[in-house]
Amino acid sequence: MNIERLQARSQAIRDNRAFELFVVSIIIISALLIGAKTYQVSDTWMLVLNILDTGITVIFLVEILIRFMATADKRRFFHNGWNVFDTLVVVISLIPVEHSETAMIGRLVRIFRVLRMVSIIPELRMLLNSLLRALPQLGYVILLMFIIYYIYAAIGTTLFSHINPVLWGDISISMLTLFRVMTFEDWTDVMYETMDVYPLSWMYYLSFIFLTTFAFLNMVIGIVVNVLEDEHAREKAEQDAADGVATIDDLANEIRELKAMLKKQSTD
Repeated sequence: MNIERLQARSQAIRDNRAFELFVVSIIIISALLIGAKTYQVSDTWMLVLNILDTGITVIFLVEILIRFMATADKRRFFHNGWNVFDTLVVVISLIPVEHSETAMIGRLVRIFRVLRMVSIIPELRMLLNSLLRALPQLGYVILLMFIIYYIYAAIGTTLFSHINPVLWGDISISMLTLFRVMTFEDWTDVMYETMDVYPLSWMYYLSFIFLTTFAFLNMVIGIVVNVLEDEHAREKAEQDAADGVATIDDLANEIRELKAMLKKQSTD
C-alpha cells in the first residue's frame, strides 16, 4: 500500500507542470555553469561553481528517481531510450573524476546534460524523433547529392586546377570548394577567378547552386516537414486512443458501481 501511495505521489510530481519547469530551469543553469567554467576565474568562484554543479547533479538524480518510482512497470522504465540516456548521464556525473585521468570524459558527460532538455520537453522529443525517422529517406537524397558533388568536383579539378591549385588541386579539395560555393561563402570570388580564363564558367557554378542549394536542400526540408506532420498525426491518434480507453474504463467503473447499488437495494 505504501509503495502504491509513493508511486501515486511520484506520478503527481512528475506530471506537475511546475516540476517540469523547475527541471528545465535547472538544465539551463547547468548549461550556464558549463559555459562559466570555460573562463579563467578565481579559485573561490571555481569552488562555488563546483558546489553548484554537485547540487545540480543531486537534483538530477532525485528527478530520475521520481520518474522511476512514477512508472507503473519498473522493468519497462529502461525500455525508453531517453530514460537510459538520462540515467547514464546522471550516474556518470556522480563519479568524482575532476582530479583523475578521466577528468576530460567527466567534463564531456556534463556537457551532454544540456541534451536532457530534449528528454524533458515533449515538443523537442517529437522534433528529434521526426528527424531520426526521416534519416532513411534523407540518406538517398544525401547519396544523390554526393554523386552530384563528386561529378562537379571532378570537372572542377580538370578545368580549374591550373588556375588555383589551392582551391581545385584535387577532387577532395574541389569538394570543399564546392561546399563553400553551396553555402555562398564568398563564392563569387571563386567564380570570377575562373571566369578570367573561362568566361562561360559561370554556367558551372550556377548549375551547381541550382542543383544543390535550391533543389536538394528543398527536398530535405520537404522530407523533414512530411515526417513531422506524420509524427504529429501519430501522437494525436495515440492521445485519442488513450482518451478513448480512459472513457471506456470510466464507463465500466460506473456500470460496476450501478450494479453494486442495485444489488444492495435488492438485498435490502
